[in-house]
Amino acid sequence: MGQPKTKPEGLDKPIVAKIIKYGAKANVKVYRLTNGRIGAKWRVGAGWKKPVPVLLLDHVGRKSGTTFTTPLLFLTDGPDLVIVASQGGLPKNPQWFHNLVATPDTTVDLPRERRRAVRARVADSAERASLWPRLVDLYADFDNYQAWTDREIPVVVLEPRVSAGPTTGGTP
Repeated sequence: MGQPKTKPEGLDKPIVAKIIKYGAKANVKVYRLTNGRIGAKWRVGAGWKKPVPVLLLDHVGRKSGTTFTTPLLFLTDGPDLVIVASQGGLPKNPQWFHNLVATPDTTVDLPRERRRAVRARVADSAERASLWPRLVDLYADFDNYQAWTDREIPVVVLEPRVSAGPTTGGTP
């Protein structure tokens, strides 16, 4: 791992969060329309040469009660999925993180698999320390994001939970 890149000027401006928000909405729409054939690989930044898998995370607004969907990079760790609340190194944790802490039972969509039931939990410091090098290997820009913010970027583990309905979007 090399030195982190210099923090981009203007990263903390409100327009950056809006660009992330509308880019995410477009990604969700295309991902769902194509059942993950398009939008399921992140090819930006460190992902250009080494594309990173993307899942769709459903989360319920802790104030509004509205269900939102956010595309996120993920690491598979045995039966668990691991996501990172990096928000590109912005100074605050993303809304989806706070929503998951408030309502940890949720679902994710993966390529050719819809509505996998999961329970979210924040990795403790030892688990985060163990997962972080693997996450950086998956997507090197996570190290840049950590260097650009004063907060410790949370790592969230999505553990499988039993679902009452079908979970596959393809053929058996």
